[in-house]
Amino acid sequence: MKLSEAMRKELRITVDYTNMTDRLLGDKGISAKTLEGHRKLARAAHAYVSENRGKDELFMGWTELPYNQGEVVEDILATAKLIRRKFDAFVVLGIGGSALGPSMAFTALCHLHHNELPRSKRRAPRFYVEDNIDPVRMKALLDIIDVRKTCFNVISKSGATSETMAQYLIITDALKKAGVNPKEHLIFTTDAARGNLVKLSKELGGVKSYVLGDGVGGRFSELSPVGLLPAAVLGIDIKTLLKGAAYMDKLCKSADFRKNPALMCATLQYIAMNDGKNVSVLMPYSDNLRYVSDWYAQLWAESLGKNVTLDGEPCHVGQTPVKALGVTDQHSQVQLYTEGPYDKVVTFLSVGSYAEKGEIPHGAEGIPDVSFLGGHTLEELIQAENKATAYALTKAGRLNYTILLPAVNAFTLGQLLFLFELQTAYTGAMLRIDTYNQPGVEAGKKATFALLGKPGYDLMKRDLDRAASDPDCIV
Repeated sequence: MKLSEAMRKELRITVDYTNMTDRLLGDKGISAKTLEGHRKLARAAHAYVSENRGKDELFMGWTELPYNQGEVVEDILATAKLIRRKFDAFVVLGIGGSALGPSMAFTALCHLHHNELPRSKRRAPRFYVEDNIDPVRMKALLDIIDVRKTCFNVISKSGATSETMAQYLIITDALKKAGVNPKEHLIFTTDAARGNLVKLSKELGGVKSYVLGDGVGGRFSELSPVGLLPAAVLGIDIKTLLKGAAYMDKLCKSADFRKNPALMCATLQYIAMNDGKNVSVLMPYSDNLRYVSDWYAQLWAESLGKNVTLDGEPCHVGQTPVKALGVTDQHSQVQLYTEGPYDKVVTFLSVGSYAEKGEIPHGAEGIPDVSFLGGHTLEELIQAENKATAYALTKAGRLNYTILLPAVNAFTLGQLLFLFELQTAYTGAMLRIDTYNQPGVEAGKKATFALLGKPGYDLMKRDLDRAASDPDCIV
């Protein structure tokens, strides 16, 4: 997609934080004085992120992804073209950011019933992301695909991710039993030179591979080959996706939070967290954007949930992300948000113009409760419900703000992803934590290794055995 400067401005994402302020929320809102009191902290956070851009040792290589992938993007596009021609299905084997990102982009930018469309209309393979190890789920996948006509993208930086590598073993076994060469059906996304997938590639005769750079963690990897290859296979315009991210990066160059949307969002969330608002609800009013909430949940929770500062001081910080979908969850969660504890910030993802309008016919003229809908559109209805929910929350004194996407396309999605990534980086800097590590996740991984008898984990296995359930505590 070629975008003039006028088109870029027309598609610019905006943040409306009116409903976070005391202007409408009174003493439940954030005052101008409080906001100004955090200006120095916000500037320091912006400086920290700016000064450390691209530093692999700090896992900030993600900041340069919109700019440094020209060659690999061309390779991905060529590979994607071959995959679309050769295979009937494309399956991602990964977990965490390796799965959430591809799933989110697929739902956001492809037909919502892509896999059910005839090949002539979808013009791409059927697409599946296996992000769990439920044995019933794996069997269900194998029931509906022909492995001889399927390409599998195995995503693991270390090649030691138990869930992904278990799937890999199952799939390679199935390929061999089907009488085909696994090498011809596999693509690895992994480390450049280290890790088990590098070794396995050599054993298989050289599997086509893409590199996940040292400075890019899983939850910040959607704009790397982790997300770009699956997107390109689906026909998504990955160059425009990256242009959208670069455009948001440009919008966020200023150290003044009133001119930097990501920095303003970070500052507002930081203030809210310190005021006991420890729940962050992301509520898109678009089925296309519903899995942005899943992707955001990992980004926000894993990045900010820490128990020690960069100075080694104990802390227990973070904000629990909650996924909601408008209007679906108006009928399941909003009751809690409007009348429950004052412990939440609700972020709405709103759409200015939907890809379809959905005209509502006239009818049921004798029933006013129904007939008033005639002549309107589903677009009008969902937008009205979005505004009405924001209004109801505001009247109840509940913090909420709106991120408006003029439309849902590759350019605006790229903006949105980079907005959230920068917001997360700024917030982590304000909290003075390591935004990019995940020791809590690693502890669970190691316990799993011990339970399954991985060599070197004998002491942990004994500790786990001693921590067995007390029969007196089972009812």
